[in-house]
Amino acid sequence: MLAFMASAPIALAQRSFAVYGIGFYNLENLFDIQHDEGKNDYDFLPDGSYKWDELKYSHKLHNMARALADMGTDLLPYGCAAIGVSEVENANALTDLVAQPELAERGFKFVHIEGPDRRGVDCALLYNPSFFTVRDVTLVPYVPELEADSTFMTRGFLAVTGTLANESVGIIVCHWPSRFSGSFYRECAGRQVKAVKDSLMRVDPTMKVMVMGDMNDDPQNRSMAVELSAKPNIKDVTDADMFNPWWKVLDSGTGTLSYQGNWNLFDQIVLSPNMLDREGRRDYSTLTYYKCQIQRRDYLLQNEGKYKGSPKRTTAGGVWLDGYSDHLPVVVYLLKEKP
Repeated sequence: MLAFMASAPIALAQRSFAVYGIGFYNLENLFDIQHDEGKNDYDFLPDGSYKWDELKYSHKLHNMARALADMGTDLLPYGCAAIGVSEVENANALTDLVAQPELAERGFKFVHIEGPDRRGVDCALLYNPSFFTVRDVTLVPYVPELEADSTFMTRGFLAVTGTLANESVGIIVCHWPSRFSGSFYRECAGRQVKAVKDSLMRVDPTMKVMVMGDMNDDPQNRSMAVELSAKPNIKDVTDADMFNPWWKVLDSGTGTLSYQGNWNLFDQIVLSPNMLDREGRRDYSTLTYYKCQIQRRDYLLQNEGKYKGSPKRTTAGGVWLDGYSDHLPVVVYLLKEKP
């Protein structure tokens, strides 16, 4: 599926532009309160370890909708046109999510395909149909590359194609294997996602492709920098590469999740080279990368105690905090000159 955003005019040398926002957010365990057959979701049941009942679920839905609706509104009054999400249990939770007033009033819809993850968490794409039209949705499986891992089951790669601003766009929403699995498994994910991106662009060389997700790696890690070939400098991006604007954001000392007082930036959106002004011509006749942003809101952060300044989680140390996520949302903005 696809992710883009509502338009708003920007003045640049007396030229008029439409602006589109595309986001990603790890929702940290958006589970409903029913058991899914074959899934290890027992912690998120009323009698499970989190005592996950209707009250906690309804608060979680409201909190997620608030954060999602806020994404992109620093620049755009109607927020993002499309947002990739991870750690969502199923279509039932997504249906309940887009029914929340903050998202329902904008008409958000979603695409989702149930995946093989044993804990039951999937990726999905939320989108505003006023700005983005879905054409095709495929869940590309993660393929174990070692014979010994033949039973390894994890999230696949949700590939969505569609139309934004009258252009062909592809978005690949990911949640790569955790750090407990070791870097090899995320490097495999990087190779496989690059192959998906390349295949989309072989079919349609004009397609603008974005890879987004919780990569469980920082921009400079091998999975991103080498296997996906996501480069930090536009001038160094060749036709075979992608551009990763988050590398410099992390270098500046901030990120999307905090561990032992240090920031990581696992949540990234990277772009195909045909979305870049590589020659510095300021030609925005097609969708072109403008800037990126970590969506920081005071309510998303702990405001006191040992973890002050870190993302405010739903639950920590066995205590329900009525928070949001252990990750912060991210947004990229695209420009296109108006005729």
